[in-house]
Parts: sequence; C-alpha cells; structure tokens
Amino acid sequence: MEAPLQTEMVELVPNGKHSEGLLPVTTPTAVNQRVEGPRRSCVEGEGFLQKNPSKEPHFTDFVGKTSFGMSVFNLSNAIMGSGILGLAYAMANTGIVLFLFLLTAVALLSSYSIHLLLKSSGIVGIRAYEQLGYRAFGTPGKLAAALAITLQNIGAMSSYLYIIKSELPLVIQTFLNLEEQTSDWYMNGNYLVILVSVIVILPLALMRQLGYLGYSSGFSLSCMVFFLIAVIYKKFHVPCPLPLNLANITGNVSLMEVTKEEAQLQAETEAAAFCTPSYFTLNSQTAYTIPIMAFAFVCHPEVLPIYTELKDPSKRKMQHISNLSIAVMYVMYFLAALFGYLTFYDGVESELLHTYSKVDPFDVLILCVRVAVLTAVTLTVPIVLFPVRRAIQQMLFKNQEFSWLRHILIAIGLLTCINLLVIFAPNILGIFGVIGATSAPCLIFIFPAIFYFRIIPTEKEPAKSTPKILALCFAVLGLLLMTMSLSFIIIDWVSGTGRHGGSH
Repeated sequence: MEAPLQTEMVELVPNGKHSEGLLPVTTPTAVNQRVEGPRRSCVEGEGFLQKNPSKEPHFTDFVGKTSFGMSVFNLSNAIMGSGILGLAYAMANTGIVLFLFLLTAVALLSSYSIHLLLKSSGIVGIRAYEQLGYRAFGTPGKLAAALAITLQNIGAMSSYLYIIKSELPLVIQTFLNLEEQTSDWYMNGNYLVILVSVIVILPLALMRQLGYLGYSSGFSLSCMVFFLIAVIYKKFHVPCPLPLNLANITGNVSLMEVTKEEAQLQAETEAAAFCTPSYFTLNSQTAYTIPIMAFAFVCHPEVLPIYTELKDPSKRKMQHISNLSIAVMYVMYFLAALFGYLTFYDGVESELLHTYSKVDPFDVLILCVRVAVLTAVTLTVPIVLFPVRRAIQQMLFKNQEFSWLRHILIAIGLLTCINLLVIFAPNILGIFGVIGATSAPCLIFIFPAIFYFRIIPTEKEPAKSTPKILALCFAVLGLLLMTMSLSFIIIDWVSGTGRHGGSH
C-alpha cells in the first residue's frame, strides 16, 4: 500500500494558521525574501525551514516562544491525572514491589512511545498527531487519530468536571462546618461545575497558544506537591489501625471469657498483622489495577502541540522535556501511592481522600488538600482542551485562516457539551471508561507504533529491522491492553461492581 502523497498534507500551527499544500522546493529571491527579527521565510518542500549550521531545522513558519521549563510544566500537568488519588489503592492490590515494577515499566514504555512520535514527526516535518495519521494511512488515518484524541480528551475533561461536581460541595460543607448538605445553590454540584467552567476554565481555554498556560500548569503542579507533602505528613500522624478498625478487631475478643491480658495480646497481634505492608500481592482486584497504571502517563495528544510551541525546537530537546516530565510524575506517583498505602494499608479506599475523611471529616489540612486537588484538576482542563480543538480544526476547518470567533465558539461548544454530560448523564464515568479503554491504548501504543512503521522509509530502516519489529511488538502490547481493559469493564458491568476507572 503506497503512502499518500504529501501534496495534500496540511500543517496546523497553534495560532490557527495553516501551511497549506506543500510547495515545490524553490530558492527565495531577494524580492520576496523578508526577515523580521528572528523570523525567516519558510520553504516548505518537507515543511522545514532552511538549515542553519548551528541549529536543527525548524518545521513551520511559526516561531515557538515557550521555554524549556514552561514546556515541562505543561507536559507534566497533562500527564498528571486524577488517578493519582487511586494509586494507593492500586498498591494495596499489587504490593509495593509489584507496583514499583509496573510503574517503572509503564514510565519507560511511555517514554519509548513519545520517542516513536518525535522520530516520525522529524522524518516528515510534521508536528500534528492527525497529520502523522494522514501521512501514514491517508484520510482514514487522520480521522482515526483526530477521533481518538477527541474522545480521550473529552473523557478526561468529563472526569475532571465530575470530580469538581462531587467534591466541591463537600469542601464547602466542611468549610462551613455543616453536618449535612443543605439545599442552597452553593451546595449544588451542578451549579458549581458551571460556575467553575465559566469563571476559571473558559478564560484559560481561550488562550491562543498552549505555552501561555505554563504558569497555571506550574501552579497546578505545586498544588499536587502540597497534596503529596500532606500525604507524607499524615503517615506519621494517623494511627494504625484506625480506632474504628481497632474496635472491630477487639469486639469479638471482649465477648470471650479470657483474661484482659490475653484479649490485649490477641488485639495487638491482629493489629500488627493489619498494619504490615505487603510487597507482592495477587488478588481478584490486581488485574483491574494494570490498565489504570498503564494509562497513568497519558500525555501523547499534547506532546506535538507543546513541541510546536517550543523555543528553538529539536527532537532531542523535546525528548528531554518528555523524559523529565515523566520522571517527575513517576516520583510523585510512587511517593503518593507508597505513603497513602502505608497510612491505611488494606483499609485504603479507591479514592484516597475519602479514606482520610474517616479519621476526621473536619480536618483542616485535608480540607486544604481537597481544595488543592480541585484546583489542580480545574487548571488541567484547559491543557486537555487544546488538542481537542486542534483535532476539530483539522477535521472541519483545515484550510481556513485563524479566526477568533471560531476559536472562541469551539471552546464554548466543547465546555457546554461536557457540562451537559456531567450534569445529566449519571453513568458518565462508565461510558468514558469504555472510551478510555479504547482511545488511550490507540494514542499511547498502537498509533505511534504503526505510524512509525509506515512513515520511516524502508531504505533507512527495513521492515525487518530491529526498531520496526520493536514498534510492531509495541502495537501488539497496546491491543492486548485494550482487550484486557474492555474485558474488565464488561465484567464489572455484568457483575455490577462498577470498579472501572482510569488515571485521567
């Protein structure tokens, strides 16, 4: 099957402009060549600028201005999902050693996946996920990539807004020191999620370039660092077992006709067993945690837009940004899971903050942590919205110049649809659990691998070369994870346990 000609390829840059129709390579004349400060005229034979002896070639006439640090903030924020709250529960069902092994494997695989994307984009001079799909498989490949990005990120944004809808009323209730929720509008999650969307998310989503969100991403990450510090602090201040668990342990003993010393000894023995960490665990819930961890580093739709806006971009520089972002989140994920697990052991719930509520529902520190997590989740939504808007423009408005009206209307339309889903669809997490189980493996494993296999020229890497064989194995791994995830979700639906979830 011949790869489609590049004459139909369109590069959509972040400001909405397009590099239309790849033109034949020509040498600019002195008449039409203009230099504006650092900008240079663009020759688009392969989408590259002319080569500078000291720098790698650029891709488009768009001059990136985002610094290395801001790019790290944006990509780290894209990686970090609400699933960090469920990693302690995952560790309780895998054990510390198995959890560490799985988390390390997923981080390395995610880095390799980004390497495949960056290498493919470097070969053909494209920094749009959808256009890589077009270059590899024509219009079907482009539409498949755009659809997967749209579904995955709409699912992620819906899960974030669902957290705001469910958690923000509890935060307000705790802040007002109320025993029960009232019927006031400010305790209604539906009103609150709309309010947050209009006041906070929409203004950030209207930014013209993704790089401008680096500051909010940095603040979002600092909120999650505060969450991590609080989890570590609480490990040394929450008793194990909790008084409730201790009552359960000693309840039956007190009914027996034994001496007080024997009852105390048995209670201490059972408490010691309950508060002992497990290093390797296999149970009925272990298999459910594997897909959750496999998608813990989903950021691939955001990689190429961040690459496009990077100042002095190069494949090596973007790979460093990706590796650093993954490493930072790897450390945060492991520490949050470890200290959350060592605080409650097998008593940890699938949502860590709910477990702290058992200790003291009105704990000021946990209240602050809830606010920090809600802030982080809220500030992540605009980052996730950018690739969706880009995909929509690729599918519907690929040959049109940037329009503020269209830019604003797409953002408003997306947020409106997502708010309606969150408010009126009670089983939204189940619906997007299926979407996440299909789109996430495609974006992380399958698409980068098969795009790489098709785009890299055979004269450079033959079909039977080691890199291409590894890429195909990577795609097969993605298919296995997709099958596993869908199987678990279907089993959940049939059994009615409803444990499906994801990291985003």
